[in-house]
Amino acid sequence: MAFKFQGVDFLAFDSLLSEDEILVRTNTRSFIEDKLVPIIESCNRDGRFPKELIRPMGELGFFGATLPDYGCAGMNNVEAGLLYQELERGDSGIRSFVSVQSALVMFPIHAFGSDEQKSHWLPKLATGEKLGCFGLTEPDFGSNPSGMRTRARKDGDDYILNGEKMWITSGSIADVAVIWAKLEDTSADSSKEPRIRGFLVETDRPGFSAQDVHGKWSLRASVTSGLSLQNVRVPAANILPGSDGLKSPLSCLSQARYGISWGVIGAAMSCYDTALQYAKQRKQFRNQPIASHQLVQEKLAWMVTEITKAQLLALQVGRLKDKGKAEFQHISMAKRNNVWMALECARLSRDILGANGIADDYPIMRHMMNLESVKTYEGTQDIHTLIIGQSITGIPAY
Repeated sequence: MAFKFQGVDFLAFDSLLSEDEILVRTNTRSFIEDKLVPIIESCNRDGRFPKELIRPMGELGFFGATLPDYGCAGMNNVEAGLLYQELERGDSGIRSFVSVQSALVMFPIHAFGSDEQKSHWLPKLATGEKLGCFGLTEPDFGSNPSGMRTRARKDGDDYILNGEKMWITSGSIADVAVIWAKLEDTSADSSKEPRIRGFLVETDRPGFSAQDVHGKWSLRASVTSGLSLQNVRVPAANILPGSDGLKSPLSCLSQARYGISWGVIGAAMSCYDTALQYAKQRKQFRNQPIASHQLVQEKLAWMVTEITKAQLLALQVGRLKDKGKAEFQHISMAKRNNVWMALECARLSRDILGANGIADDYPIMRHMMNLESVKTYEGTQDIHTLIIGQSITGIPAY
């Protein structure tokens, strides 16, 4: 049996939020409870992404939520964080979809695109009429994106792209792909490292194909694809003019990682709340609820403490972000800590539910499997450790 979510606020966290921030969370929570929770277990079981929710999410302003124009909601970063929290409380795959559409497609178009590119794509992406994907990771290059093999060769007024991308959310349902490629040097001096630029590639162009990844035990309600670009010709007008080097896609990843740091709190809340309600009802040993036992209370106390700490960490990064003072190492700390916290909450919650914890009558095992992917993508736990390490020592250990 599933339980009605009761919320998690041990330390009066809501007192730190504005009325608008609470309203965003309330509205998103209602949408998740009404539209996603009733279908998510069957979607996960069937490996189906709920496309029917795309346009309703667009109508609510979920896509590109922090962008101030082009039909976007213009939320502050804390409001957007609470949005992601509630989405991932529903399912990591749904938050991933919104995160990619927003932080990895709409953000780079807004940050690096021409006026024509912004006007053409952003209003349609904001409503969900058009979908996008982000092509950075390759089969042989994940944590080291600078090693990418995808190339763009100038040919008259066009560019010809060749390469492979892997583990791409929304790849096979996207209308446009933000593809990162190295420019081939056609000059006499080819000793310099090729420059990385971003390209907007419409997915119906000849030579572009997407193949879905099957057999996933994680993010089953999300579309994950491999992309192939075989002599894909795009006009020079499709290059993102403001993109310049690896720092451009990495800035997009910082936007997405920030959303993850909030989103996983929602997954942790879902697991903790399920375990708490279950422990109060489940009776063992002298017909007492298992919540009366010390070992169970220790697990619950650990979870609510770590969730509270994660809330405060994400909130501070969000406040810094709204002031323009959040650095990438701050976001790495939030992503690293909060994903770890959420996974531990899922494991402890599964332990409290015993054998029932593995059944999809409850959301815990689904969250646990999803979080294993979230721990890896957008920078692994180890990579974020090294980012923080370099920040505090001044010494890169890559």
